[in-house]
Amino acid sequence: MDSKYYIVLLALVVIITILPLSLYSGLGEDEGFFGGADGAAGEAVEETGYEPWFSSLWEPPSGEIESLLFAVQAAIGAIIIGYVLGYYQGQAKSRRRELEEHEKIAESSK
Repeated sequence: MDSKYYIVLLALVVIITILPLSLYSGLGEDEGFFGGADGAAGEAVEETGYEPWFSSLWEPPSGEIESLLFAVQAAIGAIIIGYVLGYYQGQAKSRRRELEEHEKIAESSK
């Protein structure tokens, strides 16, 4: 394709990413517009008077350790998903090679 196409596409990506960040940088945080769903859900549950049935067996000593454990869990999941996808892609390549070899053998025997 034309190199102008890629330049225009790159410019659109930059505009789409930077424009919202520059328009709303710091605005609305005090009003809770960008508070996130976790905080709102917790508040909604507390309003109902719900009390948990049990407590955690172990609670991380700090938020940093909790974030670290979450990141490790996400990395392990990504590794497993990547391995499975790679395995199936390798299987598909192997089947294609075998099919091509069989087709070459069939053509050469004619």
